[in-house]
Amino acid sequence: MTGQSTGQAGGPADGMRVAFYAPLKPVDHPVPSGDRQMARLILRALERGGRQAEVASGLRVYDGAGDAGAQARLRAAAAAERERLLALYHAEPRRRPDLWLSYHVYYKAPDLIGPAVARSLGIPYVVAEATRARKRLSGPWAGFAAAAEEAVAAADLVLCVSARDREAVEAYGPPGQRVAMLPPFLDLPPAPPPGLRPPPGAPPRLLTVAMMRPGDKLASYRLLADALALVAGRPWRLDIVGDGAAAAEVEALFARFGDRVRRHGACAPEALAARYREADLLAWPGLNEAFGMVYLEAQAHAVPVVAVDNAGTGTVVRDGIGGRLTGPAAADFAAGLAGLLDDPAALAALGRGARAHVEAHHGLDAAAGRLAGLLGDLCGRAAA
Repeated sequence: MTGQSTGQAGGPADGMRVAFYAPLKPVDHPVPSGDRQMARLILRALERGGRQAEVASGLRVYDGAGDAGAQARLRAAAAAERERLLALYHAEPRRRPDLWLSYHVYYKAPDLIGPAVARSLGIPYVVAEATRARKRLSGPWAGFAAAAEEAVAAADLVLCVSARDREAVEAYGPPGQRVAMLPPFLDLPPAPPPGLRPPPGAPPRLLTVAMMRPGDKLASYRLLADALALVAGRPWRLDIVGDGAAAAEVEALFARFGDRVRRHGACAPEALAARYREADLLAWPGLNEAFGMVYLEAQAHAVPVVAVDNAGTGTVVRDGIGGRLTGPAAADFAAGLAGLLDDPAALAALGRGARAHVEAHHGLDAAAGRLAGLLGDLCGRAAA
């Protein structure tokens, strides 16, 4: 989607032009994820707030292995992109942005384009979801970590999605840097009809939606399987939506449950929405999640959540309002599940609270208004 504007015919012709860039995962990347979804939602929020957002580059600057050679190649590609963009804006002044916004900058995916282009053009540079990891300044990602730190330090405004990220940004940022919160958000689906979930006599329908890859995701699947074994004597069924390199390991973890667990692979958005509508409870530990879009999606469909309590999950799930937050042990997670499996009325009440919470704090319209105000104020200061 390089150079593709998200503006629609009939949109505001004189709105602020925003160059958008997602170094970790471009908005047209073929593999779905919460990161890709959030990038697309930011574009929609910019447009809804009257901004003319254009994807400046589709270059993916990501090194998951700490490979010095790969990092060198990505630096060269980023340098070529910087030259291309500056030449473009010089040749076509009407496409020159008023502001640059990069989404999700961290040590494995630094922004090697935005700070230099913004500086050359003399426009504000904004980072949304910046993660500072100073311990990575040594080791195989040292160069990329330094570049990420430099990009975040160069930002005129840093938008944080969690209190944990904000603490790190403010602790190490330059004096006077503007930092604000932008809570994760989504475009709300229609509210589901009221009713007691699950239907009387039916086993509760649990749902898990997560990519299957080594690391924290696989550890979460392992914790979930161990917790389900502790509540195996209760009635329940589990649907798992997701795929990835660790699919075989996930299948082996849940084989003990037989046909109580059904795997559906990756699902298109419409099919996933249908899974949410059928579910009674989202069960996903979410170890070390930045925040987890699945938690917002489930709650938007009035599906409560059981998750492990951490700085990421606590950003989007309110314990006792939209679900249950538990300790990190399998026994803790099992206790959270058991409390709701045994109490359908509490399950339904949490579902209603979940939907109301997301409507109040995590909707697209609220995010659009917040972005419009923050960016408008920033550009106003720059012009003054």
